Amino acid sequence: MRVIESMSTGISDLMITDEPIVYEKEELAALKAADRIPLKWKNKVGENEIASFYTAYDNGAVYVADEAGKLTKYNAATGKQEWQVKSKNKFSAGVGIGEGLILIGTFKGEVLAYNESGHMLWQASVTSEILSPPQVQNNIVAVRTVDGRIFALDAIDGKRKWIYQGATPSLTVRSTAGITLAHGAIFAGFPGGKMVAMSLFNGNIGWEVAVSQPRGVTELERMTDITSAPVMNNRLVCAVAYQGRVACFAINDGAYIWSRESSSSAGLVMDNDYVYVTEDNGVVAAYDLMSGAGMWKQSRLGSKKLTRPVIIGQYIVVADDQGFVNVLRNYDGALVARSATDGSVIHNAASVLPDGFVVQTTKGGVYAFSTQF
Repeated sequence: MRVIESMSTGISDLMITDEPIVYEKEELAALKAADRIPLKWKNKVGENEIASFYTAYDNGAVYVADEAGKLTKYNAATGKQEWQVKSKNKFSAGVGIGEGLILIGTFKGEVLAYNESGHMLWQASVTSEILSPPQVQNNIVAVRTVDGRIFALDAIDGKRKWIYQGATPSLTVRSTAGITLAHGAIFAGFPGGKMVAMSLFNGNIGWEVAVSQPRGVTELERMTDITSAPVMNNRLVCAVAYQGRVACFAINDGAYIWSRESSSSAGLVMDNDYVYVTEDNGVVAAYDLMSGAGMWKQSRLGSKKLTRPVIIGQYIVVADDQGFVNVLRNYDGALVARSATDGSVIHNAASVLPDGFVVQTTKGGVYAFSTQF
């Protein structure tokens, strides 16, 4: 297996050209004239040259990690630092949160579990570096490693319960693809366009489906990796592949429901009506949840690299590689408000707060915004 080293840039950079986006005067004016998103507070952690991190909100607090091995807890309302702990190991992924645990991954293939007071509860080793936040449900911590494995660990002491080894094609990208835990199962996408549902408790495969099939002649043309986590409700599970499709399946048995041509390395999200996809080259698209019919596309946000969308009430939030954060209307994709941070890349989706959201930049900026316009 050949691995393309592409962590901080991402799979879509392989195809995106350096040509600037050309705007009409009216479009530039619209970006500049957009209302500003109210800033609640800002703070700063260490810069991240290689790894990219998700912030996490839980029980009135925001948790932020950085590459230097620092984990920081902030008051979500005020931004005041409540504590900070420093590990001897460099962090590569986080923050995962749930069931009283704050979970971090390292470049050396370690899972670190802290409590809400910042005390380390346990440390467990897996086979290779961790590039997406560990997840926890039903007293089981699930973590994905860069070598294609998924590990289940006991949430009490970190002891290994089972391992799943996913198949990998001859060419793949070292991505930050995560996993989703729901309904006592783990849902994960893999290189080659496969999505798998497996038991959280023993790793047994429930079903496996093809979100997308490789096409083209060269290895690069045939690459159709799923580099983001699947999303779901009580009936459907949906995923999107790079150079492939967005597709939805029945959650209980993987039966095919619908699919549409799409390409995304950032990911998707769903509500009761739509599936929202951040497609490559700076497009946010909405598809009808039940039929897959295209509802709207927003392609004029000033960047070719956007984060996975996040739903906050009636709004969709995406950030970009220039440090801007955009708030869109969910029913038509119109730009509602837009704000700058520190000008550096925002790799990962925002975390939802009770009255807004928070993002982390590669320069270490932590920005909390309000959606109370």
